[in-house]
Amino acid sequence: MVEKLSATERAGLAEALPAWKLVEGRDAITRSFRFKDFSEAWGFMARVALLAEAQDHHPEWFNVWNRVEITLSTHDAGGLSARDVRLAKAIDAIA
Repeated sequence: MVEKLSATERAGLAEALPAWKLVEGRDAITRSFRFKDFSEAWGFMARVALLAEAQDHHPEWFNVWNRVEITLSTHDAGGLSARDVRLAKAIDAIA
């Protein structure tokens, strides 16, 4: 079973993932991305999809033209877990 982040791990989120924000009213993190156009946004989503599939951890996301919004939370844990942090860092690396 996947475990939620500990209080110590949560305290380090702002430093570890400075571009990600906590979602109000939910145990999740989110980040918005803007690209030159739809094609660039779609290409980014394709790269994230490959990462997510390799990690067997799939994001919630929303795309309109050049914007992509990603929300991460681990359903099996009932909130944020190390899986979310790992995927967020991987997403940051390709952004």
